[in-house]
Amino acid sequence: MEWLAQLQGQIVGLDTAPLIYFIEKNPTYLDIVRLFFRALNQGEFRVVTSVVTLPEVLVYPLRQGNTTLAQQYREILFNSQGLTTIEVIPDIAETAAQLRANYNLRTPDAIQMATALHGGASFFLTNDAKFPSLPTRLSVLVLDELM
Repeated sequence: MEWLAQLQGQIVGLDTAPLIYFIEKNPTYLDIVRLFFRALNQGEFRVVTSVVTLPEVLVYPLRQGNTTLAQQYREILFNSQGLTTIEVIPDIAETAAQLRANYNLRTPDAIQMATALHGGASFFLTNDAKFPSLPTRLSVLVLDELM
Protein backbone atom coordinates (compact mmCIF):
# COMPACT_ATOMS: atom_id res chain seq x y z
CA MET A 1 0.00 0.00 0.00
CA GLU A 2 1.40 3.28 -1.18
CA TRP A 3 0.25 5.30 1.83
CA LEU A 4 2.06 2.94 4.22
CA ALA A 5 5.30 3.31 2.27
CA GLN A 6 5.34 7.06 2.93
CA LEU A 7 5.29 6.39 6.68
CA GLN A 8 8.66 4.58 6.61
CA GLY A 9 10.94 6.03 9.29
CA GLN A 10 8.35 8.65 10.27
CA ILE A 11 6.38 9.42 13.40
CA VAL A 12 2.61 9.04 13.00
CA GLY A 13 -0.01 10.61 15.25
CA LEU A 14 -2.84 8.20 15.98
CA ASP A 15 -6.45 9.18 16.53
CA THR A 16 -8.81 6.99 18.53
CA ALA A 17 -10.96 5.47 15.76
CA PRO A 18 -8.22 3.43 14.01
CA LEU A 19 -7.28 1.86 17.35
CA ILE A 20 -10.90 0.96 18.09
CA TYR A 21 -11.30 -0.54 14.62
CA PHE A 22 -8.20 -2.67 15.17
CA ILE A 23 -8.90 -3.91 18.69
CA GLU A 24 -12.61 -4.51 18.12
CA LYS A 25 -12.02 -6.00 14.63
CA ASN A 26 -14.34 -3.66 12.75
CA PRO A 27 -15.10 -5.56 9.52
CA THR A 28 -15.09 -2.44 7.34
CA TYR A 29 -11.66 -1.23 8.43
CA LEU A 30 -9.91 -4.29 9.84
CA ASP A 31 -7.77 -5.03 6.78
CA ILE A 32 -6.38 -1.52 6.53
CA VAL A 33 -5.74 -1.01 10.25
CA ARG A 34 -4.23 -4.49 10.54
CA LEU A 35 -1.67 -3.49 7.88
CA PHE A 36 -0.92 -0.29 9.80
CA PHE A 37 -0.40 -2.04 13.14
CA ARG A 38 1.62 -4.83 11.54
CA ALA A 39 3.98 -2.23 10.04
CA LEU A 40 4.18 -0.52 13.45
CA ASN A 41 5.06 -3.82 15.13
CA GLN A 42 7.76 -4.40 12.51
CA GLY A 43 9.34 -1.07 13.45
CA GLU A 44 8.68 0.62 10.11
CA PHE A 45 7.59 3.83 11.89
CA ARG A 46 6.73 5.07 15.37
CA VAL A 47 3.35 6.20 16.67
CA VAL A 48 2.31 8.82 19.20
CA THR A 49 -1.12 9.36 20.66
CA SER A 50 -2.59 11.39 23.49
CA VAL A 51 -3.57 10.03 26.87
CA VAL A 52 -7.00 11.41 25.85
CA THR A 53 -7.27 8.24 23.77
CA LEU A 54 -7.67 6.21 26.96
CA PRO A 55 -11.01 7.65 28.11
CA GLU A 56 -12.26 7.57 24.52
CA VAL A 57 -11.52 3.86 24.04
CA LEU A 58 -12.57 2.72 27.52
CA VAL A 59 -16.16 4.02 27.44
CA TYR A 60 -17.67 1.07 25.57
CA PRO A 61 -15.83 -1.71 27.45
CA LEU A 62 -16.61 -0.11 30.82
CA ARG A 63 -20.30 0.26 29.95
CA GLN A 64 -20.38 -3.40 28.94
CA GLY A 65 -18.40 -4.54 31.97
CA ASN A 66 -15.84 -5.99 29.56
CA THR A 67 -12.66 -5.85 31.64
CA THR A 68 -10.75 -7.98 29.12
CA LEU A 69 -11.33 -5.48 26.30
CA ALA A 70 -10.52 -2.56 28.61
CA GLN A 71 -7.23 -4.24 29.51
CA GLN A 72 -6.41 -4.81 25.83
CA TYR A 73 -6.70 -1.07 25.27
CA ARG A 74 -4.51 -0.30 28.28
CA GLU A 75 -1.88 -2.78 27.11
CA ILE A 76 -1.63 -1.39 23.60
CA LEU A 77 -1.56 2.23 24.80
CA PHE A 78 1.02 1.77 27.53
CA ASN A 79 3.05 -1.32 26.66
CA SER A 80 3.38 -1.43 22.87
CA GLN A 81 6.77 -1.25 21.24
CA GLY A 82 6.89 1.82 18.99
CA LEU A 83 3.72 3.45 20.40
CA THR A 84 4.05 6.29 22.89
CA THR A 85 1.08 7.65 24.81
CA ILE A 86 1.79 11.26 25.75
CA GLU A 87 0.29 13.14 28.69
CA VAL A 88 -1.33 16.53 28.14
CA ILE A 89 1.22 19.13 29.22
CA PRO A 90 0.81 22.92 29.09
CA ASP A 91 2.54 23.23 25.68
CA ILE A 92 0.13 20.69 24.19
CA ALA A 93 -2.85 22.44 25.80
CA GLU A 94 -1.73 25.79 24.33
CA THR A 95 -1.30 24.31 20.87
CA ALA A 96 -4.70 22.61 21.19
CA ALA A 97 -6.30 25.95 22.04
CA GLN A 98 -4.71 27.50 18.95
CA LEU A 99 -5.94 24.61 16.78
CA ARG A 100 -9.45 25.01 18.22
CA ALA A 101 -9.36 28.72 17.49
CA ASN A 102 -8.04 28.28 13.94
CA TYR A 103 -9.98 25.19 12.82
CA ASN A 104 -13.00 24.97 15.16
CA LEU A 105 -12.00 21.48 16.36
CA ARG A 106 -13.57 19.82 19.37
CA THR A 107 -11.25 19.83 22.41
CA PRO A 108 -10.36 16.09 22.28
CA ASP A 109 -9.58 16.36 18.56
CA ALA A 110 -7.45 19.47 19.08
CA ILE A 111 -5.56 17.70 21.88
CA GLN A 112 -4.96 14.66 19.65
CA MET A 113 -3.58 16.83 16.86
CA ALA A 114 -1.51 18.99 19.25
CA THR A 115 -0.06 15.82 20.77
CA ALA A 116 0.93 14.57 17.33
CA LEU A 117 2.68 17.86 16.62
CA HIS A 118 4.40 17.85 20.01
CA GLY A 119 5.50 14.24 19.43
CA GLY A 120 7.16 15.15 16.13
CA ALA A 121 4.63 13.45 13.87
CA SER A 122 4.59 14.14 10.14
CA PHE A 123 1.32 12.24 9.61
CA PHE A 124 -1.91 11.81 11.56
CA LEU A 125 -4.06 8.70 11.05
CA THR A 126 -7.78 9.17 11.68
CA ASN A 127 -11.12 8.45 10.11
CA ASP A 128 -12.44 11.95 10.72
CA ALA A 129 -12.32 14.09 7.58
CA LYS A 130 -12.81 17.22 9.71
CA PHE A 131 -9.16 17.17 10.79
CA PRO A 132 -7.25 19.78 8.82
CA SER A 133 -3.96 18.94 7.17
CA LEU A 134 -1.29 21.40 8.21
CA PRO A 135 0.70 21.42 4.96
CA THR A 136 4.08 22.30 6.40
CA ARG A 137 3.70 20.30 9.60
CA LEU A 138 1.20 17.43 9.58
CA SER A 139 -0.52 15.46 6.80
CA VAL A 140 -3.85 13.96 7.79
CA LEU A 141 -4.58 10.45 6.54
CA VAL A 142 -8.29 9.54 6.61
CA LEU A 143 -8.97 5.79 6.49
CA ASP A 144 -12.06 6.17 4.27
CA GLU A 145 -9.93 8.02 1.73
CA LEU A 146 -7.15 5.42 1.87
CA MET A 147 -9.42 2.46 1.11
